[in-house]
Amino acid sequence: MSVRRVVLTGATGFIGSKVVDALLRRRTATADTALRIVGRNAPHRSTDAGTTWAAADLTAPATLTGVCDGADVLIHLASRVGGSPELCTAVNVDGTAALMAEAARAGVGRIVYLSTAAVYGRGPHRGIGVDEVDPSPASPASATRLLAERLVLAAGGTVLRPGLVLGAGDRWVVPALGELLVRVPARWDGGAALSSVVDVQDLAGLIVAAALTPDPLPAGAFHASHPAPVRNRDLMDELAAHRILPPVPLRDWTWQQCLDRLRTTDGPLGERQFTLLAQDHWYRSEDIWLRTGHRPGPGPLAWLAGSADWYRSHLAPTPGGPRG
Repeated sequence: MSVRRVVLTGATGFIGSKVVDALLRRRTATADTALRIVGRNAPHRSTDAGTTWAAADLTAPATLTGVCDGADVLIHLASRVGGSPELCTAVNVDGTAALMAEAARAGVGRIVYLSTAAVYGRGPHRGIGVDEVDPSPASPASATRLLAERLVLAAGGTVLRPGLVLGAGDRWVVPALGELLVRVPARWDGGAALSSVVDVQDLAGLIVAAALTPDPLPAGAFHASHPAPVRNRDLMDELAAHRILPPVPLRDWTWQQCLDRLRTTDGPLGERQFTLLAQDHWYRSEDIWLRTGHRPGPGPLAWLAGSADWYRSHLAPTPGGPRG
């Protein structure tokens, strides 16, 4: 059996750490992959004898020299999801450009890059296919990830655009829902909004499948959420059922009422983030699952029970955390 040599960036992140787990499980079962982790620091967790670490920094292109030597596949997950425009550019654009150049020099045959559906910007978006609306990112992080996409596509790579990602390690989606529920204590526009959502374990499995499927995926972008969108009220009710967030008060507010209340309360999240979470943002995602042959599973709400303890522990000290 031939061994495919995989280079991975972003291995210590929320999604990247789950991709490492998925790759290690695969190697235990099939022994068909060798893994090289590229990053500024060695992985904090143990791996195995088939995994090596290459010290490199996307903001220092010279350190990337040689990281792709001998590799068959590059999985590029490292990115800045916040911070100054300059830092986002340094990591997401300049770092990706240097990495693509190194992959080309080393003759890497397959590249998979993790982007985000946030490159489309403010919705509402209802059941759109890839690029059926023009991307219009609303933050430096999303704008620079869109530029990184173009670099990957020019190198012949595959781009994955997930929507909201849930699971242990999520420090944005559910914490944001908790804060916004405190500030806007009602069903948001009846809780009818549909969102593209994926559990982090399912996403990790999909990334590995895209990287190692026998038939290479074509160069292009793919939506990478669970095929079935999630209704806001169903998500909020499931979070309450697991005591991750408090129950939503039994009152429906119109969208204008919600915005009026949001604007009169203080908090780190603004109207842009509220709109992303509380209005329709769903994208047709069946194609990538069909092409990889990787089954999407029962959906992100079904997996919340498994991450509930982590969420309760993480959210307990916060204003939007669980209540008795």
